[in-house]
Parts: sequence; C-alpha cells; structure tokens
Amino acid sequence: MKKVIVCRCEDITEEDVVKAIDEGYTDLEELRKKLRIGMGPCQGRVCIQLVMKILEKRTGKKVPKISIPTSRPPIVPVPLGTLASDKNEKKG
Repeated sequence: MKKVIVCRCEDITEEDVVKAIDEGYTDLEELRKKLRIGMGPCQGRVCIQLVMKILEKRTGKKVPKISIPTSRPPIVPVPLGTLASDKNEKKG
C-alpha cells in the first residue's frame, strides 16, 4: 500500500486508518479517539470524508449509516488576533 496521507493536520496515513479498522475500530468516533483524525486545525473539513470512504469500503457500511461526529464551536476557524484583541471586552 502506498503511503497516502489522509489527515494532513495529524499526519495520519491511509495505512494507519486501515490498520485501526482491522483492529476493530469501526466507526468514525472511535477512529477519531484513536488516531486524532479531525482534531487538527481543519477540524475534519479535509479528512473526514476520506476516512468515511475508507470505512465504507472496509466495513461494508454505507456512509449515511456511519455516524458523523458533531462539530464543536468554533465551527469556522477564528484568527488568533481576534481572540487576543480586547475590543469586545467590557470596560469596567
């Protein structure tokens, strides 16, 4: 198997995902906890669809039957400068 990067944020390869599935991690939430897929800066916007396709192929489950993890705030990336600025702080 070629070394194909599935999750660039966490440097997870297709081989890592397949190995975890073969070890019994057969849903997306389990894979996230084991491999940290979708926990990097992109929050899964890049890798979740790829992992779901691998899961579908290896387990025979159709994509709609694979539970998709819930998004947690912030839904979109927030620039560090926004978080660091004091513009929105109450003056007291």
